[in-house]
Amino acid sequence: MRYKAGLETRERILGATRSLVAQNGLDGTTIKAICELAGVLPGSFYNLFASKEQAIVTVVREAIDAVDPDPDHHGTDTLQDLVDAYVRFLEESPELSRVYIRIGVSGAGSNPELTGRMVRHHQERVGRFAAAMKRQSPDLSETLAERRAETLVLALNGIALHRIIDPAFDVAWHARVLLDDAAAVS
Repeated sequence: MRYKAGLETRERILGATRSLVAQNGLDGTTIKAICELAGVLPGSFYNLFASKEQAIVTVVREAIDAVDPDPDHHGTDTLQDLVDAYVRFLEESPELSRVYIRIGVSGAGSNPELTGRMVRHHQERVGRFAAAMKRQSPDLSETLAERRAETLVLALNGIALHRIIDPAFDVAWHARVLLDDAAAVS
């Protein structure tokens, strides 16, 4: 019973965080506002999350997972699937994608736990892109697949950053060009 109540509280907090980030962005989302909207006391928040950023990163991670072409990581996703999922995240969750890039660029450096989460997430993504490249081109060496995957993920992050600067930037077109370039060198 207690476990169920904890899960319900967690979901209320994450729902409130999602709503506030969508309405107010990173700076306009406070622990006080999250607690008020979720109908919980700050102590309940801190029992589940160490910081506002941790709650926000959790919400962002859920949005990324929601567009994952292979959520159980069976190794069935293609490079196209992974790039399409990245673009869907940027287009379907614009505020969360802005927060994700902003935390990655400025917020994670001052928080070792958050930095660790961002680095692990990046490494996981690069690993999945490299594995998809290897499935697509089995003769590609592990090292070359990882280097190309790293370059592709970094380029996609650059596209996401540019989207923050220019909301009219055509993310899908630029992602397709990256994908075409990646296919041409495989």
